[in-house]
Amino acid sequence: MASPAASSASSRTVPARPNLAFRQLRGRLSPGEFAAAVRRSAREIGEQVSCDARYVGRVESGEIRCPNYAYERVFRHMFPGLTLPDMGFAPREAVRGRGARTATVGAAPLATEPDHRDTRIQICEESDVLRRAFITGGPAAALGFAALHPIEAAAAAAAAHVPGPRAPVTGRPGAAEAAAVEEAVRHIRLLDDRHGAEGIYRRAAQPLRAAYELLDAGVQRRSVSDRLHAGAGELAITVGWLAHDSGRFGDARSHYAEALATARVCGDAALEAHAFCNTAFLARDAGRPREAVRAAQAAQQAAKHLASPRLLSLLALREAGGWAGLADRSGCEQALARAERLFAGGPRDGDPEWMTFYGEAELAGLEAQCWSALGEAGRAAEHARRAVALQDSHFTRNIALFTAELAGDLADSGEPEEAAAAGVRVLSLLEEVRSARIRTMLDGTARILRAHPGGGVVTEFLERQAATAGPEAEGRRGEDPAG
Repeated sequence: MASPAASSASSRTVPARPNLAFRQLRGRLSPGEFAAAVRRSAREIGEQVSCDARYVGRVESGEIRCPNYAYERVFRHMFPGLTLPDMGFAPREAVRGRGARTATVGAAPLATEPDHRDTRIQICEESDVLRRAFITGGPAAALGFAALHPIEAAAAAAAAHVPGPRAPVTGRPGAAEAAAVEEAVRHIRLLDDRHGAEGIYRRAAQPLRAAYELLDAGVQRRSVSDRLHAGAGELAITVGWLAHDSGRFGDARSHYAEALATARVCGDAALEAHAFCNTAFLARDAGRPREAVRAAQAAQQAAKHLASPRLLSLLALREAGGWAGLADRSGCEQALARAERLFAGGPRDGDPEWMTFYGEAELAGLEAQCWSALGEAGRAAEHARRAVALQDSHFTRNIALFTAELAGDLADSGEPEEAAAAGVRVLSLLEEVRSARIRTMLDGTARILRAHPGGGVVTEFLERQAATAGPEAEGRRGEDPAG
């Protein structure tokens, strides 16, 4: 039975209401196409926003009740004469300042950013195409949101059941099934951004199997076949990333290889670049730096005609990480300089949808990791501080990741109190994010701090870290980190 406090909190929780007005403004464009139009409009007025299909989905689901000022200017430029309420948003005064603080309990809670404590937001309005794909049965039905959503807590998600593949659909897969695969990829990535990989990895394997069943069923139209191949490949990379972040390196390697094979079969250079990008990242984390360099270089070769300087920048950073692991300072510095130069080229319409995480914060964070690997803890800490300061609040897992990086760099720099304070912040974030990678980083920080005199925040961090590390370490026992 729920406690009185819990019941009271529940009674004040009002589900998010879908923004139907904004959905109508999107018209016949897909979320990805509309996001590209938003980015183009932003450049027309000198704004820079990182709009992607996931952001569009969060707006349409009602999760974002009022956009920030940059997005508001862009939307007003796109839809002259419309006010925020005309676009389905709440007035800014209702979500900020005194008006928001004095709102009655019976009013729906409004926020400009998602409340990470409440993951029960449902996307209540789906397009007719997606609805058919999710409810008509067959493998496409296994991709339904019900299999992955909602996640009320990361721990509960890890044990939740995902139905197995059903009998093949009658006839051949079409555009509806391709859309279902694409939407599953977006949805899983959104959950990962907010909660980390461990709570959803096992559940995401079922949609992946269903996606490849759709490919095996055969597709008549070339356009649908290309979408299904690209969607299945992106889903394989996404599930591989969940395995990677969960410390299941062998599983991750297998999924990335599957994605690479899919890319080669359909001649998809963008998918091939993505698969090699993640393979390089995995190789670095698994202690195979030379493989990381080779995979990153292969990714750059695949991406050279994709008209995306930001993608090439990220791939240069993957190469830099490999050189740092080889203790090749010259090679690392050259790759870092190339990454910074390409990043300065700014966003383009050709940037892949999956790259929404790559901004100034990610650039600084990956540079911090390179300097740390080269033994320059002080320089690494400077970049890690910048990464934490710049990170979008939507990417909860990355905030925890870069704060953990900062804690380790500070510990290596001989700043135990500041390192411990950062570690405590990460432990608080791990109440809503589950990532074996981040926990492993905290384990390393704790080992360094145990050599320092106890007391104060250092003792607090070590005690809290020890209390949380025991059960988690027991659950990971027996896994092969090298794949």
